[in-house]
Amino acid sequence: MSFSAMEIAKAAKDAFESSQLIPSSRRVEALHAIRTGLTSQKQEILAANKKDLEPISGKAAEVEVHAGRMSESLLKRLDLGKGDKWDTMLQGIIDVANLPDPTGNVTYACELDDDLELYRMSCPIGVLLVIFEARPEVVVNIAALAVKSGNAAILKGGKESNRTTQLLAQAISNGLSTAAFPETYIQAIQTRAEVSSLLGLDQYIDLVIPRGSNSLVRSIQNNTRIPVMGHADGLCSVFLDESAAVEKAVRIVVDSKTDYPSACNAAENLIIHESILHTVWPVVAGALLTAGVKLLCDPATLEVVKSLSPPPGNLETHVTPSAAESYTTEHLSLTISVIVLPSVQAAIRFINSHSSHHTDTIVTENADNASAFCRGVDSASTFVNASTRFADGFRYGFGTEVGISTGRIHARGPVGLEGLVIYKYMIRSKSKSGHIVGEFGTGKKQFKHNLIHATSVPFLV
Repeated sequence: MSFSAMEIAKAAKDAFESSQLIPSSRRVEALHAIRTGLTSQKQEILAANKKDLEPISGKAAEVEVHAGRMSESLLKRLDLGKGDKWDTMLQGIIDVANLPDPTGNVTYACELDDDLELYRMSCPIGVLLVIFEARPEVVVNIAALAVKSGNAAILKGGKESNRTTQLLAQAISNGLSTAAFPETYIQAIQTRAEVSSLLGLDQYIDLVIPRGSNSLVRSIQNNTRIPVMGHADGLCSVFLDESAAVEKAVRIVVDSKTDYPSACNAAENLIIHESILHTVWPVVAGALLTAGVKLLCDPATLEVVKSLSPPPGNLETHVTPSAAESYTTEHLSLTISVIVLPSVQAAIRFINSHSSHHTDTIVTENADNASAFCRGVDSASTFVNASTRFADGFRYGFGTEVGISTGRIHARGPVGLEGLVIYKYMIRSKSKSGHIVGEFGTGKKQFKHNLIHATSVPFLV
């Protein structure tokens, strides 16, 4: 039976509201049940995933890539059986289950008057609409975070992973049903038409989280009144300052670019301090070329690479001049844009004007430069002597992540459980006659505003 977007959204809102009295311990039970359900259906899900990888509009996915109709990075993200992706997905559920409950925590408490207390308590956001491309494991990541944080969710994967997404969602629903959650608590949809309709239902949906291409995110941002949390680009930079150690620079640059080139936290720009142009840069360039990375170089760095002796075997095919747009392009492949600059201040200005404010790192032995870089670069994550690839919810200890936000409000950087809760204020009067505002003011009672130490709201325990 098919349901309209209105019915799906309303069911999600009803499921959210009816779940608010479910204790956090039941949420943990549900997460373990989801993991068990996924494990029991592993072969069926992976078989569906293989079918998703095969015919797409009558042509093999590899043919689509070669024809330019699908990016190679998109195809890699679609494969749920690649490497340890399945095991990592399941471990993410347990990691989330083991995290502290993000709801019900008091972040502010104050005595306003005798027997009148104010509490600010963390609470779920409501109904999440999460739209993503190709990566089917996102269904499980989001479901785990939503359940643990008390949010309902509607999920839309790319058309390339419809079979996988539907089976994952089915296994999740089966697990939820064993813990007394509404079966519509986590729902999966399939079509763009459904998404378009849901984006207009701000009376039911509280937050949209897009994960995917620049065009996907910007399209959603431009077509809804619902708040959108996410990032459109992953333009990350590595800056090698004048004190950068050669071995450290090589390790960090190569890892930032090659560990997973299609990831949003892979480095796209490399900035070289002019004083190490003839010392550190040649070694780093050689290491990148050995790793098969294509270099788009400004005139100064290009001249150095072309003078390498002996010349790298792939010099002619992998080294070309950069253009202005090279430094604002998310390559998502083994390509990196290189530029030389005279100072840490110049690097900060360059990053702030060219990056997507996602993740940027400095390689340095200078504490002052490290401090200036971390304070001056206006990005969600700024690192010192560490690969940009560390910008990830799992690596941050969030269990998994719902996405990465480069916004300026609510949540920023990898968004885990804490990014999926907001807060509400609660006042309780213990006076026999209650409290009214008319008793306060000039010549009347004055507010005390005495801070209270509290980790929970007493009358909710």
